[in-house]
Amino acid sequence: MTGPTAPTDPTGPVPAPPGCPAHAGAVPLSGLEYQQSPSRLYPSMRQEHGAVAPILLDGDIPAWLVLGYAEVTCVTGHDELFARDSRRWNQWGAIPADWPLMPFVGHQPSVLFTEGAVHQRRAGVITETLEGVDQFELAHWCRQIAEQLIDSFAGSGRAELMAAYAHALPMRAAVLMCGMPARGADTDDLVRDLRIALDAAEGDDPVAAFGRVRERIQRLVKDKRGTPGPDVTSRMLAHPAPLTDEETVQDLVSIIVGAQQPTANWICNTLRLLLTDDRFALNVSGGRLSVGQALNEVLWLDTPVQNFIGRWAVRDTLLGGRQIRAGDCLVLGLAAANTDPQIWPEGYTGAENWAHLSFGNGEHRCPYPAPLLADVIARTAVETLLEQLPDVVLAVEPDELSWRPSIWMRGLTSLPVRFTPVVP
Repeated sequence: MTGPTAPTDPTGPVPAPPGCPAHAGAVPLSGLEYQQSPSRLYPSMRQEHGAVAPILLDGDIPAWLVLGYAEVTCVTGHDELFARDSRRWNQWGAIPADWPLMPFVGHQPSVLFTEGAVHQRRAGVITETLEGVDQFELAHWCRQIAEQLIDSFAGSGRAELMAAYAHALPMRAAVLMCGMPARGADTDDLVRDLRIALDAAEGDDPVAAFGRVRERIQRLVKDKRGTPGPDVTSRMLAHPAPLTDEETVQDLVSIIVGAQQPTANWICNTLRLLLTDDRFALNVSGGRLSVGQALNEVLWLDTPVQNFIGRWAVRDTLLGGRQIRAGDCLVLGLAAANTDPQIWPEGYTGAENWAHLSFGNGEHRCPYPAPLLADVIARTAVETLLEQLPDVVLAVEPDELSWRPSIWMRGLTSLPVRFTPVVP
């Protein structure tokens, strides 16, 4: 693999690279073609712009999409040049209060936006709190949840797995870890509002939905202050490096968001591949590929988090031959980086290689052991479904499946299947 190189840290003015003004020919990060088949656009973007492409976000707000594997690892590995505090952004004067991406970039007292010693303290609390989750117990919970969900539709011989299984299972597991009931109206409402906040459909209000998510977690923190239990929320509140209630709320939201939406799409993208790709399905059924390896291959080929916004340049620098100005926003193209031809020149990705960027990289990567817990949830979900419904097949033609209209998350709108009905 190509190793990252440190970005330029100029002591004087940065020379203008070819192609200035910087955002001439900027690519809108929107539109049906990009939303449905983003991987088809990455080669042309690389050919025209290189490893760092000028893009336009909603409302024609300029930013940079980092496409190269080496460049993404470089950005995420150099916090002194590319930091997480979005208040540095030089475009705030052009951003309306109801901007659709405000839940992603509006500064919050969350671990996601902290830096330096503050980030290390907050991330350390999350890491030590999640280490208290017994992975065998989590697998047992997930198995129970999976069987309950499958029982609810097994007798019909048909199901829509995205809503009935892939989304519901990680959400129930996540809230159970945090001390909420695994089932009930609160959980259902939380799932709905998280979807709206992360992937708003036409007519949805993502800012309001995100506010409702925070309100529900605020009630959870208040409850656990009074009645602690053996759960993530209680351990965060009791940690010797104390967090304020607001910090706890924000970091719990980050944990639940990270556990639910990406894991749900990871499960569904793996099931889609198993149901539509004969090579993939035969390798798993024949034992040449474990479910764990299959899940890892999906992270290379169809990672749930396609793009992540983002990093903000601390000062003028060069990246991938592009002049990056202080305060510029960089969107991390995780899907593009994972399929970078510089690291896979033959177009092959190995299921045994774990160096993908799907969980991020550097100080702000998904905190350990969160990726291990997500793997437990996803692996249990896929294994249980295949065991319980061994003859499950797609109920529509593969080309009838449609992807959610999102530039951030990669997931299907639905995954309809059929199978032999299972009579209790």
